[in-house]
Amino acid sequence: MCPSPNFVTALEAANQIKAKFGDLISEPVEFRGEVALEISDSEKINVVCRFAKQQLVFDYLVDISSVDNYGEDPRWSVIYHIRQVGNGNGAEIRLKTGVSEEKSELPSVLSVWHTANWHEREIYDMMGIRFRSHPDLRRILMWEGYPYHPLRKDFPLAGKPTELPGVAFTRVTPMEGGPFVTVAGGKNAIDREPRVRTPEE
Repeated sequence: MCPSPNFVTALEAANQIKAKFGDLISEPVEFRGEVALEISDSEKINVVCRFAKQQLVFDYLVDISSVDNYGEDPRWSVIYHIRQVGNGNGAEIRLKTGVSEEKSELPSVLSVWHTANWHEREIYDMMGIRFRSHPDLRRILMWEGYPYHPLRKDFPLAGKPTELPGVAFTRVTPMEGGPFVTVAGGKNAIDREPRVRTPEE
């Protein structure tokens, strides 16, 4: 079966998105066959995603992921992995946008891809980023009322104690049994090996 004329390569799609939105979009970056674009205004993410789906046939949202750039502004990066389904090339691109700690919110893309539902709920639960217009934005892993967002970099590896009478409770995890911690930039592979470490290490 021949691909539809609407199907394009990842780089061609990225260039078309750039041509459509101009300065809102960075120049495409290609690395090891993967293409990424950065959107400077997170408020436009829904519009860009809708164009990618409707005009360029990126009809599959593979994933939405988030990164905590603790100590930087914007604090978070949110990355959308989108793909064409049915195309022999399987073109896939990443759309990345920043979210400031002050705002900690961006538009939902649930109206573009229904599969965004649980992805956005998980990011809200783990990072605390809210997705405006999501119809059911509630925690998906932690219980309702849990006061923290565990994948933030300022959340301690050992956890935090929580007392919520009638709901749940947690105790700080003893470091002796994990979690396993690595040291970035260690002198050698042995120093970098993930293992149980005391707070002094």
